[in-house]
Amino acid sequence: MTPGPSTWPHPAGVGCSDGCPDSHLGTQLGGADVGELLAFDRDHVWHPYSSAVEPQEPYLVESADGIRLRIRDRAGRPREVVDAMSSWWCAVHGYAVPELDAAAHRQLGAMSHVMFGGLTHEPAIGLSRRLVELAPDGLEHVFLADSGSVSVEVAMKMALQWHLAAGRRRTRFFTIRGGYHGDTFSPMSVTDPVGGMHALFRGLLPEHVFAPRPPGGLDREPDDPELVEWERRTRALYAAHADAVAAVIVEPVLQGAGGMHVYPPHVLAVLHELAREHGALVIHDEIATGFHRTGPLWAGAGRADDGALAGLVPDILCVGKALTGGYLTLAAVLCTRAVAVGVSGGAAGGLMHGPTFMANPLACAIAAANLDLLTSRDTEAEVGRIERGLVAGLERAASLGSVGEVRVLGAVGVVQLREPVRVAEVTAAAIDRGVWVRPFRDLVYTMPPFVTSDEDLGLIASALVRAVADVHG
Repeated sequence: MTPGPSTWPHPAGVGCSDGCPDSHLGTQLGGADVGELLAFDRDHVWHPYSSAVEPQEPYLVESADGIRLRIRDRAGRPREVVDAMSSWWCAVHGYAVPELDAAAHRQLGAMSHVMFGGLTHEPAIGLSRRLVELAPDGLEHVFLADSGSVSVEVAMKMALQWHLAAGRRRTRFFTIRGGYHGDTFSPMSVTDPVGGMHALFRGLLPEHVFAPRPPGGLDREPDDPELVEWERRTRALYAAHADAVAAVIVEPVLQGAGGMHVYPPHVLAVLHELAREHGALVIHDEIATGFHRTGPLWAGAGRADDGALAGLVPDILCVGKALTGGYLTLAAVLCTRAVAVGVSGGAAGGLMHGPTFMANPLACAIAAANLDLLTSRDTEAEVGRIERGLVAGLERAASLGSVGEVRVLGAVGVVQLREPVRVAEVTAAAIDRGVWVRPFRDLVYTMPPFVTSDEDLGLIASALVRAVADVHG
């Protein structure tokens, strides 16, 4: 059901819809003129992946509560829309979450920030304790970073230092095509160099080793012909570069911003085996997939009935996005005792990284409360419910001529088109149906908050299918 008109009168922009009188909507937002705000934004504010001089026209957000955003549509009218994106996959509990708000208020009463060099504090210790408890067995050291991209930088640096400390100069990383690991330089270098969004920087980045993208489909058996051929090529490629590979880095089971590609667990098993055989480390990038996004707590650990991933514990684990429930930027890198001892025993005497806002107390306090909230609920069951709702709701898209494939994994639903998405048109069509989505490349997808109701799941799925049908046919 599309959100209907709210009871009027009420404050302008709060619960407003097409049912509110025009005179009530006004043009003010927090005392500022909406048109003036958007004009300044257009002339001076540079948005992600966009032109500074010919920008896409953004929607102005007034507030957020639950899983809904209150925005201004292109006509300047207040609208309430369901956030089908979890604010780039991080707001897993939605907005204005009482438990997270309370944690923020408590921490602000003590301190919002203090440097982590030479000092420590309870929020960082408490968060690290929770992460070690939740992480796969053996990951017992925690380095707190600023963002997901920075955590990958740290993980790669950690792997390089580990080899250097042992007298080995291994400088290359092994991964699979179709991946995405962040926008800073080291993560860009292990993101797909041809089809990825950083292909522009080829020749400027270090060159690493990319195996073919594995065939899609979670349920492919190891003897599947396409998977057998992938394994043959990958083993041969690794053998040719084995002495130079410091670590394998991979997004387990689901490649996120590289194309929402789901691949068989056997792929992960092969990559682990190759690394172990040749003395390399394994890095799992669970920034997008961790904390139940694909169903289990860690995508790399698999579901309870999935034996293919049993025992595949990485040496280094990167987490972010959902870590703070979408409140503040924070990420973490966890590693084994062996890695920590190796790095610390080198000439440098420690890991050579130290962000200014490392272990920010406010972010750590909120993250700890967020993990408490995740573990106090049956989050895996919640995600299973969302998976079933997305499967049922998106299946109609498969019959559209413009659609190449529909796939769902956990709280991830993807409609892949046969052509590039007309982003602005699809976004506007979804907003007209009460849903915020942000398509990219040839994908119209949703990663809804875990607290999304069945009714709102139906609304999201319907809006995606109808938007694709209206714009692409």
